[in-house]
Amino acid sequence: MRLIKNFLPFLSMIFALSCARYAKTPASVPPNFDWQGHRGARGIVPENSIPAFLKALEYPYVTTLELDLAVSKDHQLIVSHEPWFNPSICRLPNGDSIRRNEETRHLIYQMDAATIRTYDCGSLGNPRFPEQQKQRTHKPTLRELVETVRAQRPDRAAAIQWNIEIKSSPDWDGLRHPPVDSFAQLVLDELTALDLLTKANVQSFDVRPLQYLHQKAPNLRLALLVENVRGLNFNLDRLGFKPDIYSPYFHLITRKTVRRCHQKDIKIIPWTVNDTRDMQGLVRMGVDGIITDYPDRARW
Repeated sequence: MRLIKNFLPFLSMIFALSCARYAKTPASVPPNFDWQGHRGARGIVPENSIPAFLKALEYPYVTTLELDLAVSKDHQLIVSHEPWFNPSICRLPNGDSIRRNEETRHLIYQMDAATIRTYDCGSLGNPRFPEQQKQRTHKPTLRELVETVRAQRPDRAAAIQWNIEIKSSPDWDGLRHPPVDSFAQLVLDELTALDLLTKANVQSFDVRPLQYLHQKAPNLRLALLVENVRGLNFNLDRLGFKPDIYSPYFHLITRKTVRRCHQKDIKIIPWTVNDTRDMQGLVRMGVDGIITDYPDRARW
């Protein structure tokens, strides 16, 4: 979002015009449409928590659980958007607040998984999502999450898909996460151990882990996340191969972008769409799925 915020008024106008052009008839959702619960169900339950993913599974049309990964000191994959504890949504183990100028002192990569579990990332709620139900909860490991879903929702576990984001940056290598190839290999090893290779895709804004996985596991589905305004060709050239999924910020979507992706046999799944009217506009434009904080709004 940082890269496109200066263009948001223009992008919003173009997106609104594109939606309006196809708004003459009710949006008909294709039967194979991929509704994805962003960080579980962030608009309803604390993000990237086990309760959030179980909540998303309450909606039968949700086909994919979307989540982010960080790495702990003891090389566990931790379900977390940031590689630190966000002071807006997390508290220290003793219940105290985390000072904003000290958030990066609480780096996940410098703690073992047992310590990470003692932080509360739910009682504060989230000021951006006033409907969110406050509850004490923790950042789970990927394994804990998958095993809990299998145990508590066996009716959904066999069919549910997983959209797993590697949160990496060149500036963070060796500081906030392992070297990027090691990070990607950890993800690949865990997906293999959990028997998720055919039920998951890996996404990232950082092309490096995608390039590594493309070489190491060519059958693993990969998604390129995009937040710049440079367009499809630029981003595919930057990646260096054709991904299975192109996943831009939703205001970057036009009918032309959808058509060009489909011509290249690439699915297009935008993030993060929380307004029902925007969802309908995107469905009319022909996207293959939608990532949303509010899976309860995904039907009209």
